[in-house]
Amino acid sequence: MASHPDFVNYVAEQLRQAGVIRSRKMFGEYGLYCDNVFFAVICDDQLFVKATPQGEAAFPALPKAPPYEGARDYIWVEDVDDRDTMTVLTRLTCLALQEKPSKKRRK
Repeated sequence: MASHPDFVNYVAEQLRQAGVIRSRKMFGEYGLYCDNVFFAVICDDQLFVKATPQGEAAFPALPKAPPYEGARDYIWVEDVDDRDTMTVLTRLTCLALQEKPSKKRRK
């Protein structure tokens, strides 16, 4: 089941204090970017944030699950109404992802 644009827009609005949030349609679902860092996906109207050691340490009670079959576990944010938690998790995740050296593509 594909996610609804209204849900994607709601999540983006909830995250507005974390930075510049934009969404991109991907394979019938959505990828989320904060300040041009890909940090989360929305699948079946559920928010999944990339798992980082910093995010997991700050929010150990948040469950992890794969957003789609064959994917790695992401942090599953069940309560998208909790703006404060989502904002802090997004900031921590994006900082961790920016610190990570990017993979070099083979030529």
